[in-house]
Amino acid sequence: MKNPGIYSMAARTIILCMIFTSFSCKEVKEPKESFSIAFLTDIHLTTENNAVEGFKQALDSVNRLNPDFIITGGDLIMDALGQSYGRADSLYNLYQQVIKNTGIPVYNTMGNHEIYGIVRSKSGADPSNQEYGERMFEKRIGKSYYAVENKGWKFIIINSIEDTKKEHYVGKVDSVQIEWIRSELKKTDPATPIVLSTHIPFITALTQMNAGSTVPNDSGTVVYNSKEVLQLFKGYNLKLVLQGHLHTIEDIDINGIHFITGGAISAAWWKGPNQGFEEGFMFLTFGPDDFRWRYVDYGWDAKK
Repeated sequence: MKNPGIYSMAARTIILCMIFTSFSCKEVKEPKESFSIAFLTDIHLTTENNAVEGFKQALDSVNRLNPDFIITGGDLIMDALGQSYGRADSLYNLYQQVIKNTGIPVYNTMGNHEIYGIVRSKSGADPSNQEYGERMFEKRIGKSYYAVENKGWKFIIINSIEDTKKEHYVGKVDSVQIEWIRSELKKTDPATPIVLSTHIPFITALTQMNAGSTVPNDSGTVVYNSKEVLQLFKGYNLKLVLQGHLHTIEDIDINGIHFITGGAISAAWWKGPNQGFEEGFMFLTFGPDDFRWRYVDYGWDAKK
């Protein structure tokens, strides 16, 4: 009688050959390459409080992580709202001087503190100035809303600041941008994973945590027409909304969309931690249709 083990071994060999042959004949799609980004928000760069030294240390930390690119979440400079033209000009120049040394592509989001002069009782600004209001950001930094694609993902950077013409701002995405988003989505495959970057949050629970569960957010804390904006993405693959403004960390998951508030490079405006949150930034790694994040404390200690 022949050894049954020989037949068993031969059968396994044939099966394995069939498997390898099947794989070699079948077209195998290469997975999308993973990549990473750094989300740096609420930098509030100034000449005081050793902020320049602190920001350079943050950028050194980013460079060591070597992301594909940086997204800033707004409030790049300490303030232009109620400042003289000379002060606002100097802060914009300072930011551009420091950020250019990172060597990594940077995509900027506009914050409320980039808007020049609208608190006219303090700034003395002339509305006819070619850089008044949002125009200073647009002239110095670039467009305040645009889209960027990277390795199968689409990043949409929006302008969520609206001048009330009453020496204040609110969180709002204006009608021009809403039409632009609608047209941008028409050019987008519904399966494409999407990230939004906004300075003022779409959704936050900070007010409820600090003041009580029934206390409403005000229109300077959140984008008050965020529901209208989010409805534009119905039928699309919106995965993530990156938010700034609040100098805290949140990750709110609603129906598969993460609303992540990204802390602050400056924490409490370069004077130490803010509500227990250290100076830091978000580091995010993306796969084919998902992502993960961690908050990086870059080791800065406020110096008196």
